[in-house]
Amino acid sequence: MDQINPMQSPFAVLTFIAAPALLTNATSVLALSTINRMLRTRDRMSQLFEQSQQKEHSPAEARWLVQKVNRVEHQAVLLLEALHSIYLALSAFVAATLVTLHGAGMASLAGTVWLHLVAGLGLALGFLGVGSVVVGCVRLFRATQLSLLSIREEADLIRERQSVQAGSSA
Repeated sequence: MDQINPMQSPFAVLTFIAAPALLTNATSVLALSTINRMLRTRDRMSQLFEQSQQKEHSPAEARWLVQKVNRVEHQAVLLLEALHSIYLALSAFVAATLVTLHGAGMASLAGTVWLHLVAGLGLALGFLGVGSVVVGCVRLFRATQLSLLSIREEADLIRERQSVQAGSSA
């Protein structure tokens, strides 16, 4: 199999840099959306705090409110863990891009061993980044499951209240 010489084709260098650069861009978008979700979770906790101070709650309402607070707090922890993984992935992809760019630039000056070390380091950083994105996405999925659970409980509560109101007005 022929080796690609970066000095013969400018596209060879682009190939080594494009994958980590594209992954960096995609991961940046994932980080922004995760930050947005974290801020919305903070807003939801503020709403629950205000709701807790509005009136005296029955024991059932108090249990429901504490359950919601616990769920939103757990969701915030998952989002923060996801954000940590995503930031680690961003760092790894940026480092992989830098390492491969440096290695491609030094290819004509360095020996084969140097080139293999740089390529191996670039690959290792790329795998670290991909693994971190996967971990972050799993945590985001778990946080989304908690959101869905809250949505379903609130929908059930609305239906129950509406059926009680409809029954009392009939």
